[in-house]
Amino acid sequence: MTLIYDYIVRVHLVFCSYYQFCRQHDGNDELMPTDDKGNLVYSNTSYLETWKALEKAVDDGLVKAIGLSNFNSRQIDDVIRNGRIKPSVLQVEVHPYLSQEKLVKFCQERDIVVTAYSPFGSPDRPWATPDEPILLEDPQLLDIAKKYKKSSAQVIIRWLIQRNIVVVPKSANPARIRENFNVWDFTLSEDDMAVISSFNRDYRFIAFYKTVNGKQEFRDKEAPNFPFAEEF
Repeated sequence: MTLIYDYIVRVHLVFCSYYQFCRQHDGNDELMPTDDKGNLVYSNTSYLETWKALEKAVDDGLVKAIGLSNFNSRQIDDVIRNGRIKPSVLQVEVHPYLSQEKLVKFCQERDIVVTAYSPFGSPDRPWATPDEPILLEDPQLLDIAKKYKKSSAQVIIRWLIQRNIVVVPKSANPARIRENFNVWDFTLSEDDMAVISSFNRDYRFIAFYKTVNGKQEFRDKEAPNFPFAEEF
């Protein structure tokens, strides 16, 4: 419970954007620890204990707001029921191929802000495969973008904003960064919003898979707190 609290105090953290506790940490720098058989070793840390430490950090004025990432609805309810401070935000993957309609509704009904990461499908991520769909090149999305004289990326950002979702597009290109900000001079029609939402296929770009008997399945599904086994 005290690990994250002590870390914040020790390094005088001004902004802690993400603290990962799903992997086992043995005090070394190994990012993906494995056992003697090569299997990933997962942490058995309770997220409720971690949440209590974060609440103490709020009480002591070390942080202003605390939230969650990649939690499902059951886990969020678990935190709300057992904690004193409600999560301020949930950060999850959201884009037209993974619209997260039910999870977004669940959070917004509880006044939890939803932040969308990888809104463009993270096409430059290291584990991308040649056979996966390229979101920014979706023909229907390009048609809508052409109608508004915008890029497909700008249309996605606008679609998320109009759903009251905070969006954090990543780019190291100055021109694209400026383009990503230029989304306040148009509004998508209700019909176009619905069309984009219809692209949903529950497809996760930010997940690791393995092949078992010729089929793709989540690599980390045996992890104690694996969040993607629930409907939302």
